[in-house]
Amino acid sequence: MKPAASGPAVGAAGTGSSASDRPHRASARPHTRPVVLTCGEPSGIGPEIAARAWQALGTDLPFFLIADPRHLSADIPTVPICDPAETAGAARHGLPVLSHEFAAPAPPGRPRAENARGVIEVIERAVKLVQSEQALALCTAPIHKKALQEGAGFAFPGHTEFLAYLAGVKRVVMMLASPLLRVVPVTIHIPLRAVPATLSPDLLETTLRITHAALQADFGIEAPRLAVAGLNPHAGEQGAMGDEEQQLIAPVIERLCREGMAVSGPLPADTLFHPAARARHDAALCMYHDQALIPIKTLDFDRGVNITLGLPFVRTSPDHGTAFDIAGRGIASPASLIEALKMARAMGMRRQQAGTPPPPAAPDRSPQG
Repeated sequence: MKPAASGPAVGAAGTGSSASDRPHRASARPHTRPVVLTCGEPSGIGPEIAARAWQALGTDLPFFLIADPRHLSADIPTVPICDPAETAGAARHGLPVLSHEFAAPAPPGRPRAENARGVIEVIERAVKLVQSEQALALCTAPIHKKALQEGAGFAFPGHTEFLAYLAGVKRVVMMLASPLLRVVPVTIHIPLRAVPATLSPDLLETTLRITHAALQADFGIEAPRLAVAGLNPHAGEQGAMGDEEQQLIAPVIERLCREGMAVSGPLPADTLFHPAARARHDAALCMYHDQALIPIKTLDFDRGVNITLGLPFVRTSPDHGTAFDIAGRGIASPASLIEALKMARAMGMRRQQAGTPPPPAAPDRSPQG
């Protein structure tokens, strides 16, 4: 991508207007730290939706992208930056880019093993910028786990676990959120057959506590209401279809309710997400990955945001993958990324205004595989 000149920026593709023609509202304050966005897998849709997010947000929500400029399209102007503090000014003329050199080109839809190390380094660099308070919050574009494993020996199941490692946190929670609902899978990136053995009272209790604390600190919900799905069909139907609900889930819920937390369940997962049910809870905890993600991706696919709870910094991500099949075609929707950037900023500002770190996570007592 060709950097924008210091004068009026090159017209953005498909908009019919130049970047300098776009309004610059008072919401872009120079003293506000920007959000840092990682490029993710450069052969996926990450770079192109980052550019389209800048087109939509401009200076209203200052963010900068860490990427190799060679991987970016020339259709949208970019402005190279050397310091995150330059983001607000740069965003007036193009997408602010903090350069990170990769080993190879990034042909759309065809990940290169040589680039795996660069993807990991960009994540590590972004985390350091947030930890050093040069960036307000972290937003991550999708990665391709197989490419990282094959190209760089990536030893983590996904972004969530890697970020926990970088932050020195033993237990984090993955939340998917949209304007319609929030869901939390208790177990995450493990085979379905491993779920019953992985579930434990300690894991469920820790997940509930981290979720409850985050809803208070990061979402401003004073008294969160949590709904807990059962593992089995019909929530076990009183032991007729499995006893995990009676033996494992219900005792944890009862214990936390005695402490004053508003937790309901175990509830049948198939009736947990219709409108009336959603109105009764602020977040639903599900026992495994697809039990949580199918409802949100069905009900609100374009606006879903992946949030990592329990970190000492804010991290969000769009709720979709690398989409190799449409990469480079200019048709990928930036909607989820835009929502992720907005949520990152809102959560980061809430923490900044509070002037205190997020509540500490519950101790790690039952690590997942």
